[in-house]
Amino acid sequence: MGKKSQSGSEKSRRLGKPSAVVDTRVIYCGDNLDQLKKFPDECVDLIYIDPPFNSNRNYEVFWGETKEKRSFEDRHASTQAYIDFMRPRCLELHRVLKKTGSFYYHCDWHASHYVKIMLDQIFNESQFRNEIIWKRASTVKGNFGQGSRMWSPNTDSIFFYTKGSKNTFNQLFKEYSEDYIKTFYKHIEPDGRRYQLISMAGPGGGAKGNPKYEVMGVTAYWRYSREKMQQLIDQGLVVQRKPGVVPRRKLYLDSGKGVAVQTLWDDIEALSSNARERLGYPTQKPLALLDRIIKASSNENDIVLDAFCGCGTALVAAENLSRQWIGIDVSPTACRVMAKRLRDVCGMKEDEKLWRIGRGFVVRDLPWSEKKLRELPPFEFENWAVIALGGIPNKAQVGDMGIDGRIYPVSAVPKKKEGELDFMDVWYPIQVKQKDKAGRPDIDSFEAVMMREDRTKGFFVSFDYSGDAMSEIQAFFKKTGKSIIALTVKDILDEQIAHKLA
Repeated sequence: MGKKSQSGSEKSRRLGKPSAVVDTRVIYCGDNLDQLKKFPDECVDLIYIDPPFNSNRNYEVFWGETKEKRSFEDRHASTQAYIDFMRPRCLELHRVLKKTGSFYYHCDWHASHYVKIMLDQIFNESQFRNEIIWKRASTVKGNFGQGSRMWSPNTDSIFFYTKGSKNTFNQLFKEYSEDYIKTFYKHIEPDGRRYQLISMAGPGGGAKGNPKYEVMGVTAYWRYSREKMQQLIDQGLVVQRKPGVVPRRKLYLDSGKGVAVQTLWDDIEALSSNARERLGYPTQKPLALLDRIIKASSNENDIVLDAFCGCGTALVAAENLSRQWIGIDVSPTACRVMAKRLRDVCGMKEDEKLWRIGRGFVVRDLPWSEKKLRELPPFEFENWAVIALGGIPNKAQVGDMGIDGRIYPVSAVPKKKEGELDFMDVWYPIQVKQKDKAGRPDIDSFEAVMMREDRTKGFFVSFDYSGDAMSEIQAFFKKTGKSIIALTVKDILDEQIAHKLA
């Protein structure tokens, strides 16, 4: 896009000053709910989020940077669990959005109807502006087609809300299609310029103050004053096909802005496997999609926030368009990938000193060391471990009956009971011990939890395990067929847990 070739001094002049109320050009690694609570009220101009869909898909990702294999799973046992996860985050996003701000929520068909109801409750129904339908591709790969007994899905929904009535909106246009040009601009001048003939008549009876006078032998109400009409005639822009016929105005193709972008976006293809900008992130969105949203709903130097920023497409688009930006993602790998992308694509420097003078960017809160984790209060350590696994911590910190959190497997699906929609009680328990070595008694206690709750799999986190503990885990599996997955803190910090979470 031409941005990469700019020198640092040119870019610093082009970019505006950072915000006085919130740090920008920062990537935060961690739970976005925790980070959002630290933001002041009404500090962001535009929010776009593309959270993990409740789609029962297990992503095995090979990152372009390190070839590190990582599992991205939608761990929500049900639509209700997904909405319970998203609601407090959307409440915080609404709080930090300016009164003139805009909010875009990108989702697919699995939970879109429930998401819409939730957003209506948070933003108010009157602040709903549009449902944008993005047609990702003409064809769909996967288990759809012959024998699938359903239509192949190839669209996403993007819900557009505002916080007030005075939101920024810049009308965008796209080029005319060849069919449109041939249909409407069918007249061609000797020099090759295409044009169409449009009506110049105004509503009759002078309803809108349109003047009535005679032009080329035809008396009518016209859209233009006599003076303006004469100018158009003198410029050769008024055509009368034959005497007595109402004259019409030439409108040249090259003078038009194009077709106004509406709510069906079928002109931006999803990234193909060999696309140049593709990084290997499973739900990576094309840069053109974020360019459109950011251009339409923000101006230069406005603050753009993506609280589920994945590989950082929104951040790259915002940087290229001279916006301030903030990114949040729970995955350390994703944070490293987007940082590299900002360096490579946007020519930015990851530098604390440059960032402090309004240039460069920084990454905050990357995973802690084992030493720091050992010093955390027990409940904070438990929450860190559960969230790092993609689980949901218990709301209550006491009386947890040996369960510190739950992971919802991708196989869970909702089922119906009479007269209501109930959700299957499918989940895996997580037990966390802030110990140098978890021993056999710790495992024995967790086995009792597994039996009591009748769970087929459970996850245990500690700094390390004794030999007796590991032997007991194997014996428990042979005896009951129930699996206890023993994870160390190092496994989590090094992100070597994908195959164990599958």
